[in-house]
Amino acid sequence: MEVRARAPGKIILAGEHAVVHGSAAVAAAIDLYTSSSLHLLPAGEGGGSGGGAVELDLLDSGLTFSWPCSHLRGALGECCKAEAPRPCTPDELATIAKLLEEHEIPEAKIWLSAGLSAFLYLYASILGCRTAKVVVSSDLPMGAGLGSSAAFCVSISGALLTAAGMVGAGGGSRGEGWELFEKDDLELVNRWAFQGEKIIHGKPSGIDNSISTFGSMIRFKKGDLTNLKSWNPVKMLITDTRVGRNTKALVAGVSERASRHPDVMSSVFHAVNSISEELSSIVELAAEDEIAITSKEEKLAELMEMNQGLLQCMGVSHASIETVLRTTLKYNLVSKLTGAGGGGCVLTLIPTLLSKLVLEKVTAELESHGFRCFKVEVGGPGLQVCRG
Repeated sequence: MEVRARAPGKIILAGEHAVVHGSAAVAAAIDLYTSSSLHLLPAGEGGGSGGGAVELDLLDSGLTFSWPCSHLRGALGECCKAEAPRPCTPDELATIAKLLEEHEIPEAKIWLSAGLSAFLYLYASILGCRTAKVVVSSDLPMGAGLGSSAAFCVSISGALLTAAGMVGAGGGSRGEGWELFEKDDLELVNRWAFQGEKIIHGKPSGIDNSISTFGSMIRFKKGDLTNLKSWNPVKMLITDTRVGRNTKALVAGVSERASRHPDVMSSVFHAVNSISEELSSIVELAAEDEIAITSKEEKLAELMEMNQGLLQCMGVSHASIETVLRTTLKYNLVSKLTGAGGGGCVLTLIPTLLSKLVLEKVTAELESHGFRCFKVEVGGPGLQVCRG
């Protein structure tokens, strides 16, 4: 049996950082995916000491890991085939860490350890210790604020739950080979993926895995999520500055600035909230002709521009981000950072009437700075599965 699953990355259209201080934010899925292929094997195949093994092939990193099923069963027996999603205990995490010590992970890729830990926990909890080969690849740059870890956890959880017969029994809706699950199935996948995200990030908000699972757009504020329906295609150019950043330090920096200037920063956060609320309303408007679409896009661009100005007020911009802003402005395009800032990725709204030549020129100029660009459509489907 083979199951393939893919889950999208995400962007923050408005509200990052301010959301921590009670403002609304808007996030959306993008058509860049992390894909997982799960191939269940007969018990004696796949290596191991006569009882098979679980093999994980990370194509983008060029690394392959394998654990004998008997070894996993002995180490993770308590969490095998859990009845419902639950957090990984400290003892289980310690056991998983010992399993990872059996493999020499290159120092430059030691950050993979958290993802490997999430994989082993999800695999044992959902599928037990059955012999299988799992192959993972991704369109998403790692650690750039596009939800790569959530997409990993969602695609893995979706493949495992499908193979275990726990989701997809109703068939869902099908199209071009990919299957879209019903809401109840997606909610189960999301709960499991959240457990994986907790292993990777400690205390995630749950927003990234929710967007990756359900897709589309959401408005979120103080823990409440509202689904948004975008009636017109929204396209963005994502520029990965390739500049790493410390998210925790950036979040802490905004909080420190708020403590030094409480009245000013309260006004900033209030303004960001207003931007997120207005943007939510605009994306749900149906524009039926070229004039209406252009008007809608101009309003979105203005809100993005204002949001970027407020993010600069918060102190989370960066020289690389400013380079992207200056470059796109030369072509009358509006950009804003997405996520934590301090580097990472920048969004540029692509108007419907923008010529292909102009887009090629701005992309080439951005890439001449050593950046990496992706053209994406915003607000598409979430988890999709294909069974063979």
